[in-house]
Amino acid sequence: MGLFRLVTGLPGPSGFGSASTAEQVTDGIDASHLTVVITGGASGIGAETARVFALRGAHVIIAGRNMEAADDVKQLILRSTPLARVDILKLDLSSLKSVRAFAGQFLSMDLPLNILINNAGVMFCPFQLSEDGIELQFATNHLGHFLLTNLLLERMKSTAKETGIEGRIVNLSSIAHLLHRYEEVIRFDKLNDKDTYSDKKAYGQSKLANILHANELSRRLQEDGANVTANSIHPGLIMTNLMRHSFLQMCLFLQL
Repeated sequence: MGLFRLVTGLPGPSGFGSASTAEQVTDGIDASHLTVVITGGASGIGAETARVFALRGAHVIIAGRNMEAADDVKQLILRSTPLARVDILKLDLSSLKSVRAFAGQFLSMDLPLNILINNAGVMFCPFQLSEDGIELQFATNHLGHFLLTNLLLERMKSTAKETGIEGRIVNLSSIAHLLHRYEEVIRFDKLNDKDTYSDKKAYGQSKLANILHANELSRRLQEDGANVTANSIHPGLIMTNLMRHSFLQMCLFLQL
């Protein structure tokens, strides 16, 4: 039934389905009291998320590696929503130094933080090491977001406590965590093993790490009594720049 709804767009119990747009889902919502950080907000799902949050009045922080692309998204938003509050900040999730610099810059702005959407990522890319010497998909998709979340968590907790508004952390994972797996599931001792590297299994590994991160963080937040939730989601199959290393495979899958 899940795949059937995905392909047909048939609404689920919520009244929405895979054919529903972000504007439809957020219709009538006033987000003017919220500040949102969106990683990878310069393209794809992140850009649309930024646009619709801004449309609903939220103060949106677009965190992106390509500042020119991020500014293009900002200008696009301002053309359709002239009073939108949008800032862009540099963030390369494959670099722990960049993650720390972004967090420092954001915190120095002395803004509240209600929502953190860990959206950015790379998918099915050839074997590469990050500048920190870590396999690129694991470094970008998991470690960068893990560090970013930890660096911003206290600001989220304090915002939730001061405003009474539940904070939300969202990790964009993928059903690939089930479809593509190494025998060891997560190869902690072989993250950088080029000889046995699989682009798809490495991606699935990083997406499983996103889920485990959200699950454990959720447990700890509840244990601490913090008014912040952490969840992971599968956003569906959407033809964005993320598919650049698997375009033909995705086209075939979508025809099934």
